[in-house]
Amino acid sequence: MPEPETRAVADNLFEALRFFGKAQQTGEIVDLPGVSLIFCGLNYAAFNAALLTQPIEAGGAELSRLIQAAAKQFDARNLRWTYWVCDDFLDKSLRREAPRIFSRHGLRPLTEAPGMYTETLQPPDRALPSLRIQPVAGEQTRNEFAEIMSIAFEIPHSVCAAVYGSEQAWTHELRGYVGYADGRAVTTAAAMITGDAVGLYSVATLPKYRRLGFAEAIMRQVVEQARETGITRTVLQSTRSGLTLYRKMGYRTVTTFNVYIAD
Repeated sequence: MPEPETRAVADNLFEALRFFGKAQQTGEIVDLPGVSLIFCGLNYAAFNAALLTQPIEAGGAELSRLIQAAAKQFDARNLRWTYWVCDDFLDKSLRREAPRIFSRHGLRPLTEAPGMYTETLQPPDRALPSLRIQPVAGEQTRNEFAEIMSIAFEIPHSVCAAVYGSEQAWTHELRGYVGYADGRAVTTAAAMITGDAVGLYSVATLPKYRRLGFAEAIMRQVVEQARETGITRTVLQSTRSGLTLYRKMGYRTVTTFNVYIAD
């Protein structure tokens, strides 16, 4: 069974990804035994996701069944989609076999996302820039959040506007924040609280403002706000570009999420 730290990271991620199934009227979430399916209402693979939600105990046959269950629903809607698998939900033998199993079902590896955890943040090792943060609430902050996400992650603006710019998107548990420098929106972050952990997501900064400390500044402010509720431990999924920063902040890798995409 996964360690408690791994479970905290996985459970928080699963709740955060449900955001995409709630952002639009046409979105949907289908929970099946062992796998959850998230439909964002658009034909955009990154936001249509199948999530393996429990450890697999019956080996490759069970994994194949859970892949087929997801494929049936996404294919019926003619959607591109992704499948998220926590390494610690598979034993070592199945972990090695998993890429071949996914390949047989028409999915290829897309990316690996280290799942990271810390009880407390390390103090900053540099002076951080002044940053004013605002929660995502009205139309302006929704549009600013969508714009930064589109530029930072090279997502079509129409997709970001439809999802992150939706008023309905921010009426659920994920809380978004926009950071301003000299009056301009330059960075974003989102927070999901599950149990006694806060997860950080959608950490993005405009290219001109990168490597200046803005991402770290907004992350620390969001975590500080969570501390007011008594929560100190935080979790996140890292990109390659963010790994060095997160390690400096005190995060350590406790698991890895493998993401496969259906072509």
